Amino acid sequence: MTDPVFDPELLSRCISCGFCLPACPTYAETGDEASSPRGRINLMRALQDGNLDPYDPTLQEQSSQCLGCRACEPVCPAGVEYGQLLEQWRDHQWKGRRQPLLARALMLAARMRLVFRPLGTLRRAAAGEPPVGRTDVPPVSLMLGCFERVLFPEVSRAARKLLPGLTVPAAQGCCGALHAHNGDTATGERLARRLAADLPGTILTTSGGCAAHLSSVLGADRVREISTHLADHGATGELRVDGRRAKVALQDSCHLRNGLGVWQEPRDLIGQVADYVELPSAATCCGAAGTYSLLRPRESRRILDARIREIEAAGVDYVAAVNPGCLRQLRTGLRRARSRVKAVHITELLAQAADHRPR
Repeated sequence: MTDPVFDPELLSRCISCGFCLPACPTYAETGDEASSPRGRINLMRALQDGNLDPYDPTLQEQSSQCLGCRACEPVCPAGVEYGQLLEQWRDHQWKGRRQPLLARALMLAARMRLVFRPLGTLRRAAAGEPPVGRTDVPPVSLMLGCFERVLFPEVSRAARKLLPGLTVPAAQGCCGALHAHNGDTATGERLARRLAADLPGTILTTSGGCAAHLSSVLGADRVREISTHLADHGATGELRVDGRRAKVALQDSCHLRNGLGVWQEPRDLIGQVADYVELPSAATCCGAAGTYSLLRPRESRRILDARIREIEAAGVDYVAAVNPGCLRQLRTGLRRARSRVKAVHITELLAQAADHRPR
């Protein structure tokens, strides 16, 4: 007898009530039951029970089409942990040659810490120990991220500016979130534990997706996303544009909001330094979804284009992100639309406000 693909207890929780349907971006886009969480769970059950060929094209398509945003989880009355089921599904569907080639290449690159370390240094990502002070205070270590330290080094610099007591070990590697979301959960968990050994004390991350993954492996008491940490201290200064208080919107990180329940803290912080403007779809996926924007660019762009139109209609000066993938996605869309709105990470926004100077 072959081992089951899914944890039977997790799979049995779904009662097919349909509360997940309005929350699912792909169901809203297609109107296809198979493209909803309920429909995908029915496919999972068919696979588990042997009623579908393990490599049926529908299974492959739907495991890939799902954004993995987990918006179905907060609205589910039965407490279905869809994110875990999706990871188990991709572990099965994306084996060997069936794993998307681009995802495989990105996962391989993410593990090359000997490459990312000098590139991060070249890009002037934050590094170093905190100022000499009390030794009885538990350390807080800033996680640089694999791609983030190279693509967005200004984020770690802003975090260090806001929290000068952080320690930032330069030799740290990938947290494994990329692997867990792309069919290699075992490697994802192994990398998370290795990172935990590299970073002393509390791990502070500027990535919502990484925070959710690390919390699932290491426990929520070991990991903090930066907006929750900064909320304990409050924000200072004011962000101004053309002599007035700036207008700022937020794009939620799906995994941060739906996986960890963190959404109010970044809004409160923005409201302390600027006029916060809530976007109608701020809580829904922007289409970045980790590697999704690269693996399924057409679907991703449709979602993004609608979000950019919404941002433009809101008349804001900035849109803040709490995840590097969302930041890249928003900057791409705003640049393509030739928009005057600037996409920034929330740490950059707060560091800029603390300087009391507009840019």
